[in-house]
Amino acid sequence: MAVIGVLTEPTPPTWWQANRHKVYGVSGLLLGYLISSHAHSGPDQQPHPRPGHTTPAPTTPSTHHTPTTH
Repeated sequence: MAVIGVLTEPTPPTWWQANRHKVYGVSGLLLGYLISSHAHSGPDQQPHPRPGHTTPAPTTPSTHHTPTTH
């Protein structure tokens, strides 16, 4: 029987080759968080003004009361 070739185990990957996807993932999440926490999406939103009253409220208390039914 003849020996055709010698099989050897490949060298194990380096730390960078084994973990680079984790480093890129954590770096991307951290960078995205920093960008989103410091970026302003536009001008500050101002509340919509309420419509004004058509008649002003009386300044003195009124003596006119509406009748109530019991």
